[in-house]
Amino acid sequence: MDIQNFINNFASQFDDTDASEFAAETRFRDLEEWSSFLALSIMAMVKSEYDVALTAQEMRDAQTIQELYDVVKSHL
Repeated sequence: MDIQNFINNFASQFDDTDASEFAAETRFRDLEEWSSFLALSIMAMVKSEYDVALTAQEMRDAQTIQELYDVVKSHL
């Protein structure tokens, strides 16, 4: 698992946000399209792609894509 692959998978969950908006330091909650539905989509993607079940608390605590990546990586 590498960060760029994770960013690509993360970005693929968004319909209206340009892929150029996504980087490790992106504060995803600040994106206009961000919603609780997208949080669930991200959690499902992580389970599907990485076989990691994120908790709701882990999802709430992460502020950037890098932070979320680090949490997922810690479960591998």
